[in-house]
Parts: sequence; structure tokens; C-alpha cells
Amino acid sequence: MNAYDMARTTYAATTAPVRTDRDTEYDAFARITRQMKRAASKPGDFPLLAKALHDNRRLWNILAADIASEGNALPAHLRAQILYLAEFTAVQSRRVLNHDAAIDVLIDINTAIMRGLRNQETVA
Repeated sequence: MNAYDMARTTYAATTAPVRTDRDTEYDAFARITRQMKRAASKPGDFPLLAKALHDNRRLWNILAADIASEGNALPAHLRAQILYLAEFTAVQSRRVLNHDAAIDVLIDINTAIMRGLRNQETVA
């Protein structure tokens, strides 16, 4: 190993890049939305559908608990909207599992949230 290699490895970044809460939330929504899209593309795979919906409901339950916490700094109207979406997600998930509704609206909601987290008009 020469001096250049030693300097590069010594002074190279040893930590992962800093991630914001928005990045973490976006990644969670992206992962779960991909699961739901996969489940939508395989209509006969009920276990895949059930897992995607379960994971999505868990995410929304976490968000609902977070907005209910005393230290949450979001404006009250935004917290109310998120709580409404969490409730809607729970009801719609049951309807999808009972074959009374399509998963598309849940995918659309998550995609809209992802747009908001990225402050952009389209999500790749």
C-alpha cells in the first residue's frame, strides 16, 4: 500500500450519509408502495396482498401514533389530515382483503405522500 492509498483510506468517509426523517419516511412509503403494486399485478396471490396491506397499515399506524404525540411539530390541520388518511387506510385495507375494493386508491395515497415528501410533482 502506498502513501496515497493510506491517506485515502484514512481520510475517507467512515460513516453513512446523513439521512433526514423525510428520507426515511419516503423510503418506507416507496418500499411498501412497491409491495402493493407487486400485489396488484398478481391478483391471485392473496398472501402477497395481505402482507403488503399489513405493512402499509403498520406504516400508517406508526404515523398516526407519531402525530398524536405531544412533541409533534406539524400544524394541527396537517395532523388531522394524516389521521384521517390513517383511518381511511385501515378501512380501505379491510375492503381490499374482503374483495370489496381495489388496492389502487391506497397506492395513489402513498404516491401522493411520497410527492409531498419530495416536494415534487412526479414520483419515479
